[in-house]
Amino acid sequence: MPSETIELRGHIIDSLILPKVLDEIIAREATFKISEIRIGEQRADQSFARIEVAASSADALDELVLRLRQHGAEVKEKKNVQLAAAPADGVYPQGFYVTTSQRTFVRVDDSEIEVHPALKNSAVVVDRAVKSASAKKFYEIKRGMQVVVGHQGIRVAPLQRLTDRADAFELITGSISADRPKSALIREVARELRRVREEKGRILFVTGPAVLETGAAEYLEKLIEEGLVQVLVAGNAFAAQDIERALFERSDGAWAEPAGATQGLSQTQLQATNAIRGAGGIRQAVANGLLQKGIMHRCVKRGVDFVLAGSIRDEGPLPEVLTDAIEAQKTMREKLEGVSFAVMVASMLHSIAVENLLPATVKTLCVDIDPGVISRLTNRGPFHTIGLVTDAESFLRDLSESVSSASTR
Repeated sequence: MPSETIELRGHIIDSLILPKVLDEIIAREATFKISEIRIGEQRADQSFARIEVAASSADALDELVLRLRQHGAEVKEKKNVQLAAAPADGVYPQGFYVTTSQRTFVRVDDSEIEVHPALKNSAVVVDRAVKSASAKKFYEIKRGMQVVVGHQGIRVAPLQRLTDRADAFELITGSISADRPKSALIREVARELRRVREEKGRILFVTGPAVLETGAAEYLEKLIEEGLVQVLVAGNAFAAQDIERALFERSDGAWAEPAGATQGLSQTQLQATNAIRGAGGIRQAVANGLLQKGIMHRCVKRGVDFVLAGSIRDEGPLPEVLTDAIEAQKTMREKLEGVSFAVMVASMLHSIAVENLLPATVKTLCVDIDPGVISRLTNRGPFHTIGLVTDAESFLRDLSESVSSASTR
């Protein structure tokens, strides 16, 4: 049977890397022999394992080693990556290596280069002249670019537990169901948001219309005012409903719904969209005094970057809404640069889009009343992603209160 020797380094026991590697080998009906293993005696100590892996065929072994590399396995014999030219604009060469959101390194001319950005579902383009390696989507590929093929010369550095401290993301895996206490987690999230703010980091919120429909808008506005939101990603419906409420809600909180309104999209929402289009956009409406309250108003006033990605369901849409999916993705990638904490609230489709663009190192909290949505959004791996099954209003209210109470101490 063909075999290969792999090595694992780091916190491979407490980060569950070694068990995952062995499970992968067994699941693919291959065999293994641990020829050497050294386990760290204290939490800060790293461990090491050398494993001989054998499979039924060379192709099966090649596929297995590719899988094991995603868990941080390194082939004992160091080799340079294999490169092939892109045959046309927007086309990868056959056998291209598909990236993950984990930190990835490629070996070029006997030296390791880190791939930037850490972007999943892309290919790696190498520029030998400047010794760089970049993850690029289809639309970024130009004919003749040197693209990594196969898995030779690639090293993936999977997420591992912190050794200097533990937080909720270290202790909780998967999701917290609706019947479990959430206050401790929300307090931990509030502390983490304040830490990111103090370190001048960037915090991302992905939000859906349920934030407005459940009455949680005021709490999100408070978080924006506290400087705990630097980037907001949403759709046309979220922004249009927020502006509708700002323009047409009476002082007593009741709605000024026109007579004869039908089910579905309200007349006032169309009127709000029309008013913003007439003003030239959301920012212009804030500048000329038309839009004087609401989440979008607060975003403009506080300098929050917002990306509104459209869909075929949108009416209007608002002038800032990006209707070209590729342009929306490009803008998201630009605005997500430097984000270190992401909160996704009641917005499945936009959250999935953002999740595909975030490096695995970004801590992510996914909040939704639907457990199925949480399941889809928490498969990024352990230690950095938590799902919370609850409604948007109770979560944002508790988070806002936790932030405010800490600020007054």
